[in-house]
Amino acid sequence: MAAAPKEKPESSLVPSEGRSEEGTLFRLDGERTDLGRADSLRYNILSWVLNERYDRAIQELREFENRPSPYPTFHARVSRYILHSIDLIFAIKAKRNFPGINSLTRAKQQELREKFKEHFKELRLILMRVEKAEADLRIEDVRSTIYVVRALWIAVVAVIVLAFSLEIMRGLAETVGLVTDDALIRVTDWMFGLIGF
Repeated sequence: MAAAPKEKPESSLVPSEGRSEEGTLFRLDGERTDLGRADSLRYNILSWVLNERYDRAIQELREFENRPSPYPTFHARVSRYILHSIDLIFAIKAKRNFPGINSLTRAKQQELREKFKEHFKELRLILMRVEKAEADLRIEDVRSTIYVVRALWIAVVAVIVLAFSLEIMRGLAETVGLVTDDALIRVTDWMFGLIGF
């Protein structure tokens, strides 16, 4: 069975002009620039939330959490962030879909808008922490690989230096022994020659 193609977030991150005053109340014109790299988890989730596709955002977070990772501690590090992100998405949904929002006073509408912006900023920060946790694990993995390679290199160099030293010592010791022995024999012969033996 062929898998369904992955749905991409809509390119428009702001509600369309034809929407009611509710759509313009929750517009984040100045906030759009920090959604992250295109096709990253942060970009996808924040785009889904801005386009009011909350179920899709939650589904993508759960898929991300259940996806196998090459790092054993990854899920333990990010599971609380994923759960908190889902809670924030529900809070944003509740603020944007507040019943009778048009009947509220301007102050209450502004208060709802500010809460929405706070939740959205917090969601963005939480998703940045997830990305940072993944990057930190990748760096730790690279560092541990470097340490292993460095240890192997030092071990190989130590073995080569030891073998070279032993070979020089053995060869040099034999040579020194032969030269010393020959020198002693010549000195002894010279001394006996003086004595008359």
